[in-house]
Amino acid sequence: MITKRIIPCLDVRNGRVVKGVNFEGINDVNDPATLAKYYSENGADELVFYDITASYEGRKLFTEILTEVASNVFIPLTVGGGINTIEDFDRVLKCGADKVSVNSGAIKNPQLITEAAKKYGNQCVVISSDIKRVDGEFHVFSHGGRYDTGMEAISWIKKCVDMGAGEVVVNSIDTDGVKNGFDIELLRLVCEAVNVPVIASGGAGSVKDFVDLFKEIPEMSAGLAASVFHFGEIKINDLKKELINNGIKARL
Repeated sequence: MITKRIIPCLDVRNGRVVKGVNFEGINDVNDPATLAKYYSENGADELVFYDITASYEGRKLFTEILTEVASNVFIPLTVGGGINTIEDFDRVLKCGADKVSVNSGAIKNPQLITEAAKKYGNQCVVISSDIKRVDGEFHVFSHGGRYDTGMEAISWIKKCVDMGAGEVVVNSIDTDGVKNGFDIELLRLVCEAVNVPVIASGGAGSVKDFVDLFKEIPEMSAGLAASVFHFGEIKINDLKKELINNGIKARL
C-alpha cells in the first residue's frame, strides 16, 4: 500500500480563507499565508490553494496572495482558480506553485490539458472536478460548482487523464462541508476508471471518515479536507497516527 497523503485545502475568496456547505453559505476562516505556514509545519503532506471565485468572476488568480502563501510553505503546493491558458499555468508556477489545478478552463478548452502536460509534464497538471448527482447520474459542474455542464463525470475525468492530466481531485458537491463522510460511491468509480493518483475531497467530518476512505478504496492516493483542519476538529498528526494504527501507511 502506498503512503497516503493528507492535504488541507485553502479556499480563498477576496484574500481570505473561507468555507461553506455544499459550495454555499460561505464563512470567513483565516488569513491564507498564516494557515499555510501552520499546515506546512504541522504534518500536512501537501497543500491546495483554490481562488474559488476567479472563474465565476472572469478574472485571473490573485498572484500576490499566492506568492505570500508559497513563500510560507515547504511542502508541495497545488494551485487552482481562473486557470484558462498556458500563460496562467506559467504565472502561478512562477509564483511558487508545484502543480496547477484546472477545472472550468479545461471544460472550455480540453486541449489546454495536453498543451500544459507537454510543456510542464503530466505530474504538473491536475484535473479538479466538481461533481454532483443529477437525476441519478454524476454531472460535472463548472465555475465553482455553479453551472451544470451536463457532462457525465466519469467519462470526462477519463478523457482528461487520457489527454495528459497526471492527478485527479474529485470534489463531491453532495458531501461538501456536510461532514458525514467521503462520497465512496463516486470515488470508487473514478479510481476504477483511471490509473493516476486520485484525491478525495468533500465530506470529511472525523478521523474515522479518513480511515473508512482508505479501507474502502485502498488505491485512493490522498484525502483532502478544509474546515475540520481549519477549526482544529482534526489534528493532522493525530489523524496520521490513527491511520497507522489501522494498518494504513502515512508519513509522520
